[in-house]
Amino acid sequence: MFKLTSNPRQWLIVIILVALILRIGTAIWLGDSAEPISGAFDQYSYDALAQRVLAGKGFSFPTHWYPFTLPDEPTAHWSYVYTLYLAAVYALAGHHPLVARLIQVGISSLHIWLIFRIGRRLFGEAVGLVAAALTALYAYFIFFNAALMTQTFYILAVLAVIDRALDVIANPTRRGWIGLGIAIGVGAVIRQTLLIFSPVLLAWILWNIRRRIEWRAVFIAIAIIAAFILPWTIYNYFTFHDFLLLNSNGGYWFYSSNHPGQATNFNPNFAAPLPDDLRGLREPAIDRELYRRGINFILVEPGRFAQLTSSRFQDYFWISPSEDSSLLSNLGRVLSFTFYLPFMLIGLALSIRAWRVCMPLYLYIAFDTTLSLTTWAAPRYRLPSDALLIVFAGLAVAGLLARMVLPRRDPLKNGK
Repeated sequence: MFKLTSNPRQWLIVIILVALILRIGTAIWLGDSAEPISGAFDQYSYDALAQRVLAGKGFSFPTHWYPFTLPDEPTAHWSYVYTLYLAAVYALAGHHPLVARLIQVGISSLHIWLIFRIGRRLFGEAVGLVAAALTALYAYFIFFNAALMTQTFYILAVLAVIDRALDVIANPTRRGWIGLGIAIGVGAVIRQTLLIFSPVLLAWILWNIRRRIEWRAVFIAIAIIAAFILPWTIYNYFTFHDFLLLNSNGGYWFYSSNHPGQATNFNPNFAAPLPDDLRGLREPAIDRELYRRGINFILVEPGRFAQLTSSRFQDYFWISPSEDSSLLSNLGRVLSFTFYLPFMLIGLALSIRAWRVCMPLYLYIAFDTTLSLTTWAAPRYRLPSDALLIVFAGLAVAGLLARMVLPRRDPLKNGK
């Protein structure tokens, strides 16, 4: 691998500073309001919800709200934790979305650091730095790190989970298990889909360290995860008088994304109406029933589901400019996923020689892709996988640089 001419720590600081400058500029451009702009419609809802919490109205909206929330009725459709983040910022600084954007941008520097750690652990320091630089310049991250949505915090949680998982596999100490439990717990309360992935990851870890398992440490990690989730389950029970683990959005996403109204060509703008016989029910009951009906759609028409899933590929792996998108959106798409994709694929191919240590990354990418292709496919739901794929893009680019500087050196020589 090519050698760095100065201290890697200095390079990482420079990369983080560049990333912050780009993201601060984007935050200022997005401004001190939370409008429902293309790609970030949800920030309008989170802003409204946070203001309601500060006004003592709880997690509710003043008017009828997407997808079916009635005025002044409690809702668990949106992330509680992210709403509380915005409410806390507004409580301290007043209703200034720009302040929340700038704080979020500062926190996003951890994204760069975690990518560096993962890349360094898997393939060496040079790959870690290249991956960090690619992350700093990734247009989708620059935008969503400044948008008032859950993406920044959830991506950080996913990266922390992968980082801690790699650490536990290498050295399964109690401290490592505690760190993994905290990372999963935090990620789960930000976006509950991480709970679906967690058993797969834990099974892989336990299989790898089967001769070194300290079961007490494993149970401590599971208890920590439960400790993050349980308060919200209790809150939901007292609010809705029904069981709801975390949020109530999964059922609607699954139902609407596989609804007959989608036919065989997925439409990301389609919002299935709530069935009349479910109106008036509490959200937990609606959530369960929508899951049931969504599953029934698939069982009744498996062929249509297969076609619908196939059609989602173009929405999930959106690489070409579109007449329906603004010039800025098209540039952002081309300067991120479209440009990076070849390097991601080359890096994935190169990484096969180190497949065992890379498996936690493979597993999450496969999980995330499968989930989106069977439910709601959009580039913003792909971003956690993009973050991990950039590690492999870093491997490809670092390998290319190595061949330019030292053509006969192996780009995986520093891999672990």
